[in-house]
Amino acid sequence: MEKKENQLKNILKVESGINRNLFIVSFVVTLATMVLLVSDFFSRGSFLPARINFFYLTVVVIYAVHKELIRWLGEKKVKRQGEYFVYAWIILTTVLYIINFFSRDYFSYSAEGYAVGTLRDISLLTMEILGVFILTRVLKLLFLLKK
Repeated sequence: MEKKENQLKNILKVESGINRNLFIVSFVVTLATMVLLVSDFFSRGSFLPARINFFYLTVVVIYAVHKELIRWLGEKKVKRQGEYFVYAWIILTTVLYIINFFSRDYFSYSAEGYAVGTLRDISLLTMEILGVFILTRVLKLLFLLKK
């Protein structure tokens, strides 16, 4: 029995290290995604669409699921750093909507006058990140109910 407990502790230690690395990767990809989308917003569609949303969302989902698996394996001290992604996206999206509002929809149209969907894409991505956050909260509650 003690051997099994030691194996579990070793697995948790390794997985916790992997999770720290996944957080760093998620953080870097979050910054890159934000820079690309904000650049697209302020350029009013002058760049080709970044098309990074699916890749970014996949990275965040992998990080979140891995973190929840560690919790289910019995780790009691799982840091809640992923929440920062949620807060950052909500703040960024809100700020961009305010800027667009006070500029009278200036950033919703290109210099040529056609509609640009950047703000819509940022909003959708923010809602998806919120969805991942809610999913992890539900998984945590299921884990607690399972006990």
